[in-house]
Amino acid sequence: MKIGVSTYSFNSYVKATGADIFAVCDKAKELGFDYIEFVALPGNDQINLAKSLKQHCADIGLEIYSYVVGANFLADDILEEVKKVKFQIDVAKNLGAKVFRHDVCYALKKEPFYDYKKAIVDMTPYIKEVSLYAKNYGIKTCTENHGFIFQAPNRMEELILSVNEDNYGWLLDIGNFLCDDVLPEYGSKIASKYTCLMHAKDFLFKSGDAPMPNGYSITTNGGNYIRGTVIGHGVVPVFKCINILKKAGYDGCITIEFEGPEDNIYALENSLKYLKNII
Repeated sequence: MKIGVSTYSFNSYVKATGADIFAVCDKAKELGFDYIEFVALPGNDQINLAKSLKQHCADIGLEIYSYVVGANFLADDILEEVKKVKFQIDVAKNLGAKVFRHDVCYALKKEPFYDYKKAIVDMTPYIKEVSLYAKNYGIKTCTENHGFIFQAPNRMEELILSVNEDNYGWLLDIGNFLCDDVLPEYGSKIASKYTCLMHAKDFLFKSGDAPMPNGYSITTNGGNYIRGTVIGHGVVPVFKCINILKKAGYDGCITIEFEGPEDNIYALENSLKYLKNII
């Protein structure tokens, strides 16, 4: 299994040092990651930036594996949203990314009795359309279990089965299940049949039977509290989840996402060391 890192994981490092996206690539290579995952490229000339990043990463020997962006397939102007997502797939192509992750929605429609099942029906044809568009470039599309609406594993499985496209899969984030108070190993078991990429992260956990502790920022759907931390320091059973995937035949990539308050580089170094020890 290859271990990579999301540019998202360097947010604190960027704020502290002023590093640009090219310097982030250099740091990822220096730390020993196999590949990098880019989050929605900045600026108004994303295509040319993608080409420059592809060349830079080739020069330093860092693979570009995945590209992740936001998307809302419940948008009022759905045709414009599909157009935007297809453009981002063009960006992914110019990066040389093999996997393209997009969101599906941020909130449900404010209509009587509108629920996630109706959302799946409405979104399915457009998700399939962009996946087929990406397939022409040899890029696999996927959606991640995050965003509170589609974090629960049963909802994600229903979505993937509805789209029913072999080029569309699941970006399994083993930590995000805690946002819905679901055991990560339970969610990983369901996701293992559809996983095309894995995000590894860890959380500290506090019960909601007391006020939120200082330093915590996320309240789960069940009213508990979590905050990001170094992989291996929290409650996410990372080793168990990886073994569940292995038993299902997954031998793909693992991308580290770090979002805790610990020193950024310390956290990434130790998260990478932990993953190397258990895979």
